[in-house]
Amino acid sequence: MINIDNITKSYNGNYKAVDDLNLEIKDGEIFGLLGPNGAGKTTTIKMITGIIAPTMGNIEINGININKEPVKAKEQFGYVPDSPDMFLRLKGIEYLNFMADVYGVSIEDRLTRINEMSQRFEMSSVIGDKIQTYSHGMRQKIVLMGVIIHRPKVWILDEPMTGLDPKSSFILKEMMREHADAGNTVLFSTHVLEVAEKVCDKVAIINKGQLIFNGTLDNMRNEFKANESLEEMFLEMTGNE
Repeated sequence: MINIDNITKSYNGNYKAVDDLNLEIKDGEIFGLLGPNGAGKTTTIKMITGIIAPTMGNIEINGININKEPVKAKEQFGYVPDSPDMFLRLKGIEYLNFMADVYGVSIEDRLTRINEMSQRFEMSSVIGDKIQTYSHGMRQKIVLMGVIIHRPKVWILDEPMTGLDPKSSFILKEMMREHADAGNTVLFSTHVLEVAEKVCDKVAIINKGQLIFNGTLDNMRNEFKANESLEEMFLEMTGNE
């Protein structure tokens, strides 16, 4: 579970990238964070993960305050950033073992998990190659494998489908559903509204740093009193034509 209470992020004491945001993301949910470019999605995710501190407000992950107990809170989640270009000089297997070491995963457990994920994402044949030789999609997959190797209850994914081929995208959506159905939490941001419409249990729409909708797609349709697509409702709410 993720609790976001009255979060604000100001820059230069003036501009508010995120303005008094409140969200509760429950266990068992796939929760989509939507919004146009510059809306505050990535800033919100960086505050949730402890990369940047909020100007005001509190964030708890499974009841642990990310700012007061950062290490303990970060043990609760796996985070996939919006760019997979990291640890490029390491081999795929070296990166996975490094991440397993960071989270204290036993040798036996990591071998089993690496084997399972490599097969599922069709990475077995390149796991011994350097990450810098990977395509963008392959880098995205190896980063994803690394952040979930310790089986965190909370997944936080920033634009996770970017660069993935259709099959890998399908597998990731399948894994997200399995993770949520097991009573865990999945938060992801996306620009691909069709993905959100098909995958999410709930969505929040942020525009200019402010929350303008939070609920299910049925809630949204009832609010609009129309059987519109998510794209049509999104454009109407954010004023993008």
